[in-house]
Amino acid sequence: MTKIVIAGAGLGGLTLANCLVREGFEVCVLEQARALGEVGAGVQISANGARVLHHLGLEEKLRGAAFTPERGEIRHWESGDTLATRPLGDTSVEKFGYPYYHLHRADLHDILSEALTAATSSSDAAVTMHLGEKVSDFHEPDSGVVVKTEAGTEVDGDILIGCDGIHSIVRERMFGADQPRFTGCVAWRATIPTSQLPANHARPVASNWIGRGGHFVHYYLRRGELVNCVGVIERDQWIEESWSTEGAKREFEEDFQGWHEDLHVLIREAQTCFRWGLFDRDPLEQWSRGRVTLLGDACHAMLPFMAQGAVMAIEDAYTLAQCLSANQNELSTALKRYEDLRRDRTAKVQQMSRDNIQFFHNADIGNLEERLGAHRDAHLWLYAHDVTGQNFQT
Repeated sequence: MTKIVIAGAGLGGLTLANCLVREGFEVCVLEQARALGEVGAGVQISANGARVLHHLGLEEKLRGAAFTPERGEIRHWESGDTLATRPLGDTSVEKFGYPYYHLHRADLHDILSEALTAATSSSDAAVTMHLGEKVSDFHEPDSGVVVKTEAGTEVDGDILIGCDGIHSIVRERMFGADQPRFTGCVAWRATIPTSQLPANHARPVASNWIGRGGHFVHYYLRRGELVNCVGVIERDQWIEESWSTEGAKREFEEDFQGWHEDLHVLIREAQTCFRWGLFDRDPLEQWSRGRVTLLGDACHAMLPFMAQGAVMAIEDAYTLAQCLSANQNELSTALKRYEDLRRDRTAKVQQMSRDNIQFFHNADIGNLEERLGAHRDAHLWLYAHDVTGQNFQT
């Protein structure tokens, strides 16, 4: 049985593990944290990602944990006017075959982890999970790969997949340190129990308020029990690239001074606020080397302005598992096929996310209708993609 070693048990790593188990591979997951969990709050899973999760048999669990928005809307930062809408809800299913989900990252992580645990208990699955094992290095002998961790553990496998995020050690060992660029944007996030807000204060939609030098997104999580908020504002000051850095609510409010009062109601009700700097990276020209490759943020970290970071990792996971399954006698070639199928699409989404800074942060300049039309077209291209309908054979 071919053994796949996965570095990282985030959303991408766990999705990949679930996909690989279904294809009959032996899977070993190395995770640096001592307990499974996920940092952050809201994640949006559009139809192109939901397709994969449903394929894994997770539809019932997703529907029980998620909120399904009626539509997406773009609103004006100052007046609150709705500038544009795009239908989601039933329309997403009718048009693309799958729902659009709003999920708490921790809930999605739990769903994927529980699915992997269930697979582990089956008689024909070979899955091991090692916590507190941060990958530090690897080497490739005559066949396979040997992975080392900071704790001194060595794990043998046939393939290594780096799912270890934006600060990927696997990527660094393959290609050297990356050179991220500070975008001049700082992101704030907070979640608020819906019960703390005035009745119907937040609409049952994905709301994106576009403004001057910033934008603000909010939407429901956990069946509507929470409201997730993310505010992005332009700053000269550098802020570290970490989702878990706590910030002062007063500064959050000051950054959005003059914006619509509805947004300040949300900020005032937040118990804890976090902020982090947004850094941009150029697409990698190469993801794979020998019997090692990368997945998700490790190879195509993107700005959160298309809500596709997690979805691209989910698409990666399905594609990689299928390429390995279709080419089991030529594993290195299978990695190249995976990269060829994914590289251009993810690079395009990276660029689209980068371009949206100008769209979201310049609400009051001309040609808005033209920009809104391009925005709608981009979403159609994204959501219609059928990752299961590709030729995985080399």
